[in-house]
Amino acid sequence: MDRSSSPINTHKKTIRVFSVLIPIAFLTIFFYFPFGFILWESTVVDFDPLLGLLHDRVFFKILWFTLWQAAASTALTLVISLPVCYLLARCKFPGRNILQTVLTVPFVLPTVVVGTAFVALFERFGFNEGSIRINHTIWAVLLAHIFFNIAVAVRTVTPIWSTLDQRIEDQARILGSGPWQTFRWVTFPHLAPAIISAGSLIFLFCLTSFSVILILGGPAIVTLETEIFRHAIWRGELSIATALATIQLLIVVSAVSTANRLQRRLVINTSSTLPILPKPKLGILLINLIAVSVLVFLPIATLIESSFSTKDGYSFRNYQSLFDRTYLLPLTSMEALGNSLKFAVISALIALLVGGLASLVITYEQKWLANFFDLGTTLPLGASAVTVGFGILIALNQPPFDFHSSQWLIPIVHALIGLPFVVRNLVPALRSIDNKLREAASILGANPTAIRREVDLPIVHKSLIAALGFAFAISIGEFGATSFLPRSPDHTTAPLILFRLLGNPGDLLHGQAMALAVVLMLLTAVGLVMINGRETRVRRYR
Repeated sequence: MDRSSSPINTHKKTIRVFSVLIPIAFLTIFFYFPFGFILWESTVVDFDPLLGLLHDRVFFKILWFTLWQAAASTALTLVISLPVCYLLARCKFPGRNILQTVLTVPFVLPTVVVGTAFVALFERFGFNEGSIRINHTIWAVLLAHIFFNIAVAVRTVTPIWSTLDQRIEDQARILGSGPWQTFRWVTFPHLAPAIISAGSLIFLFCLTSFSVILILGGPAIVTLETEIFRHAIWRGELSIATALATIQLLIVVSAVSTANRLQRRLVINTSSTLPILPKPKLGILLINLIAVSVLVFLPIATLIESSFSTKDGYSFRNYQSLFDRTYLLPLTSMEALGNSLKFAVISALIALLVGGLASLVITYEQKWLANFFDLGTTLPLGASAVTVGFGILIALNQPPFDFHSSQWLIPIVHALIGLPFVVRNLVPALRSIDNKLREAASILGANPTAIRREVDLPIVHKSLIAALGFAFAISIGEFGATSFLPRSPDHTTAPLILFRLLGNPGDLLHGQAMALAVVLMLLTAVGLVMINGRETRVRRYR
């Protein structure tokens, strides 16, 4: 009997074919085709809108502000995060692991919840108006960006800092270097790869920030992201929106390629032995805890307090109003939450299926194919959710890819955005499996299905749960792409309802927005619990 035609080999070939074809088809239809359509429309079909932008002074002001606020947010986040990274990497104290977990909370929160939390904070302390007004200024945007991205720096820099060879620093101090000189000339060069990796991600997240700019910036703060939304949705000028999306796409691709090139030139030197962690000085510990409390705990605590606040004092009235429908909304907040939950479960399963197959290709297939899939699943991480949604809006509206009337469109787009996080959780876990375990199981008579169930699954199950948690949390709070997608009123999601509530006056609507934001935050906490089932790092795996 020909072994190549045996049932086992046929089964393996079938799995390999599906592992390659399904991710390629998914990414091509819902990511690369819409992006290519945008480029085609702007550069071939109608070049005039793009050419007009290049002669528009207002556009260049918007472009400069978009780049400037992203760079400023990145620099401030890194500066504020480094002392916290030092505390977590080089010191041992009670609650250290809890602090690191809490710092992850802002990153997985829906961006509309982050914006709502800072609105509540500014109102609570009188910074919404008056002589000291922060809301609807650049300072509100910078604070929210620091709040949202501090987890990226902590999760990326801390693991590297904790494994650096501390003996080199000790030698520098013996030779007379002070703490600042030692950090500048010894520690910082070794941390540079991790800092650049974190900074590149933070810059991309701030460059494509949408909800934070829209909620906290107000009409005076304008970026490329919000301009695409305003021209496409409010003004109906799709040609100008397409030209803006093209320019933003080129900037994102340039930023990603530059960051990757810089990272490849740098080498991380680590120690094979972990240092004994001393207790931190009381002053350093208190300063860090106060800073974390102000930046992380205060906005969340104020949001929770505002959700119970009414004219008559504190009560559950705002939460009860989630079941009531107002004339401004197509459905109740609880019905929208039900939609979000339904879409989140479906999108998480789709992302896990497509990302799992792509992870198998990256881990086990030939190098050229693995690298191709690695790059292909990385690009959605740096892409703007608004550009993704806009690309699908204008590209997938005619045969053979007419999805405008499909109720699957929202969970599919949410799965696309969560896909890179799934791959980044699964690939390191798959690579950690020792082939000798598989060989031993095969010798003992286990078939491929049994090997995956009895050997592979127990090793990667925590990563699977973490990947599912990331995809679930991202879908629950997704706003940018969803705001562009065609949908019936009955399929409106909770973040869209929250944005409408914030945009209309009235104490009842405002209180309902705060309550809805808290419920969204609690739902996201479910995803965070799953994520913390395994230590995850928001950085490119090695």
